[in-house]
Amino acid sequence: MAEENAPATTVAAAVADQQQEKPVPDAAAGDQSKAEGNGKTVAEEPPKAEMKAVVLTGFGGLKSVKILKKPEPTLADGEVIIRVKACGLNFQDLMARQGAIESLPKAPFILGFECSGVIEQVGEGVEKFKIGDRVVALPEWRAWSELVAVPAKNVFAIPEGLNFVDAAALATNYIVAYVLLFELGAVKPGSSLILHSAGGGVGQAVAQLCKTIDVTVFGVASKSKHEALKGTIDHLLERGSDYAAEVRKVSPEGVDLFLDCVCGEECSRGYSLLKPMGKYILFGSSNIVTGETKSFFSAAKSWWQVDKISPLKLFDENKTLMGFNLRRLLFHQNQSEYVAKIFDKVIGLWKDGKVKPVIDSTWAFEDVGEAMQKMHDRKNIGKIVLDPSLEPKPKPATPVKGKSKNADKEKEKKEEDSSANGTSTPAEASSPTTKEKEKEKESS
Repeated sequence: MAEENAPATTVAAAVADQQQEKPVPDAAAGDQSKAEGNGKTVAEEPPKAEMKAVVLTGFGGLKSVKILKKPEPTLADGEVIIRVKACGLNFQDLMARQGAIESLPKAPFILGFECSGVIEQVGEGVEKFKIGDRVVALPEWRAWSELVAVPAKNVFAIPEGLNFVDAAALATNYIVAYVLLFELGAVKPGSSLILHSAGGGVGQAVAQLCKTIDVTVFGVASKSKHEALKGTIDHLLERGSDYAAEVRKVSPEGVDLFLDCVCGEECSRGYSLLKPMGKYILFGSSNIVTGETKSFFSAAKSWWQVDKISPLKLFDENKTLMGFNLRRLLFHQNQSEYVAKIFDKVIGLWKDGKVKPVIDSTWAFEDVGEAMQKMHDRKNIGKIVLDPSLEPKPKPATPVKGKSKNADKEKEKKEEDSSANGTSTPAEASSPTTKEKEKEKESS
C-alpha cells in the first residue's frame, strides 16, 4: 500500500511546491492593490472591543447560562452607556431562563433587568446625564454585562453615599413595593395585609415600608426563615400550609390587602381572606417555576387552581382584584416617567433613613448559576446581587477516577518488595499483604 501511494504522494508534493512558488493573492491583497492603483489607502477595521456578559444560550436549565465575551454595545441617540458595578437578580430572571414569560428575545441574549454603575458615554439628545454620573438603570435585558446601553428615560441618578450594591437592590424591589402599598393598595395606619415570599427582596422592602406607617404584616415564608424574620414581620405563616385559620384568630374579619407573587391556589385563599373594601394584588407567578426547566404541567395546574371571579361577585362583596407587572409597565406601556417619580420617592425615604436594602449575598458573574439556584430554593433573605468585578469562588478539586485503586496497588507492591529485600519496618512486617491473606483463606 505504501508503494502504491508513492507516485500520488510525489505528485502532491510537486503541486505543493508549485503553489508555494506562485502564491495566489487573497481578496484583501487584491483590494489593497486596487486601492493603491487608484491612489487611495484602505484602512483596516480594528477588532471590536469585547466585554464579559452573562448570556442565555437557550431556554432551559442552568447549563444554558454561560459567561461569554460579547462585543461592547454601540451608542444610539437617546441612550447612555453604563459601566456596570452591580446587578440585581430577580425571580423573573429565573422565569426568563426557562422561557416562562412572554415577549422574550430570541436566544442567545444577555440576561438581566437591573443594574447600577457609572455613565461612560452619552448619546445625542440626552440632557439630564453626563459622563461620570452615578446611576441605576432598568434596561429590558442586557443588564448582566460589564457595559450596557440603556435608553436615558429608564436611567435614574443615585445620591452620594448610596453604594452601587444597595442602589441595585433599591431599584426594582422598592419600586414594586411602593406601588403595591401606596399606589394600588392605598394602605394607611392601622391597615393589615398578607404578604407572600416575605423573606425575598420585595418582601423585605414591603416590610420596611409598612413600618413607616404602622401597618400589620402577616408574612408567608419557609419555616427555616422564621427565626431570621421575627424582627421585620409581625405574624409569620408557614409556606405551603393552610394558614387561613391562623389569620382569622388574629384578625377575624380578615385583612385589607393581599399581596400575591405565587398565584395558583393562593388566589382563591387570598380573596377569601379580604375584608369588605379589601384588595387582592397579583405581582408574580412563581408557582409556575417548580423545577430547573419549564413545566407545562405546573403552568396548567397554576391556571386551573385560579377561581374565575365574576365582576358581579366583586360588586356584591365590595372587593377589588388587581395586578402589577413592572416590566410591562416600562417597556410595553411606556410609563417610564411614572416609574421615575416612584423611584424619587423611594430615594427620599432612603435619605430619611426609613428604608435600607437587605442584601442576602453578592456573587461573581461566573457563580450566577449557584445564585439562581439559591433563589429557586427560596433560601435567600433579601436581595441577591451580582458583581462583575468579583473573582469567582474556587471550584473544589475533582478526584481522578481510579486514583485510590492505583494507590492501593502501589502500596501493596512496595510492601512485597520491601518484604523480599528484608527492609520492612516492624509495622510493615507484622501486617500481612493481600496475597498472604488470600493464601490463608485458601488453606483454611
